[in-house]
Amino acid sequence: MHKPELLVTPMSVLHMEQLIEAGADAFVIGEQRYGLRLAAEFSKDDVAQAVSLAHEHQKKVYVAMNGIFHNDKVEELNDYLSFCQEIQADGVIFGDPAVLMAARESAPDMPLHWNTETTATNYFTCNYWGEKGAKRSVLARELSMDAIVEIKENANVEIEVQVHGMTCMFQSKRSLLGNYFLYQGKAMEIENRKQNKNMLLHDDERNNKYPIFEDENGTHIMSPNDMCIIDELSEMMEAGVDSFKIDGILQEPDYVTAVTALYRKAIDLAADQPEEYEAQKDEWLEQIEKMQQPHRPLDTGFFFKETVY
Repeated sequence: MHKPELLVTPMSVLHMEQLIEAGADAFVIGEQRYGLRLAAEFSKDDVAQAVSLAHEHQKKVYVAMNGIFHNDKVEELNDYLSFCQEIQADGVIFGDPAVLMAARESAPDMPLHWNTETTATNYFTCNYWGEKGAKRSVLARELSMDAIVEIKENANVEIEVQVHGMTCMFQSKRSLLGNYFLYQGKAMEIENRKQNKNMLLHDDERNNKYPIFEDENGTHIMSPNDMCIIDELSEMMEAGVDSFKIDGILQEPDYVTAVTALYRKAIDLAADQPEEYEAQKDEWLEQIEKMQQPHRPLDTGFFFKETVY
């Protein structure tokens, strides 16, 4: 059976070393000036160190440039892409066509991964961006398992699917909470990825708590549950999905490392000993459930149309 890439979001270069030991194949990193909803902030020096470390261990690094860019940042894209090419990053993640245009000028050989979070919902669109130069399409989180398999069967590009972690429900380019507090004449401490604490939007009626944070890209409201399909990998592996992503945003490094190690075992066993995978998968799910934060229950996202929010 096909063995997909295990893609993880590290918290630091040091954390990458632990994730490599845990079995990660590739990493998504970057800085919030260009990338959306990153698990941590990586400066240019950090990115260069991360690429060097990854290549020492035959791993890959993809640099996030999937922000929504206004005119003031467009002029910076060429320089950042040239930097990514100089340090030999393994790919750049983009959503805005401005990145694609800049890559043609400054990094024509750079592999591009198309990721708009929501609009990769059919194989025609994936193939359209493939014809424009994308090597990979990152599928929307709101797709069913059947839809994912159908897209992979008809796509001419690599397909990446998130299999674990929270998903974004809402983004505004504005600092909505900061503006609200400012209107009230109050100071507000913006809680972002650099802090080990969550800001939560409470829904008493549904008993849900939605993580929310603000950064340079605006306001982000995340799903109340974490998706987890460690026990449902076989169908996508049989279809040949190229990459499984674990998103560790707003989690602790130790949690991401432990989850990565479990998915490594699950992927390897599903590929090499499918019957043994079927026997072990419930135990892995129980282990992850025990590690979850109290306000972060697990579900299977939209893979079986179970999530409602």
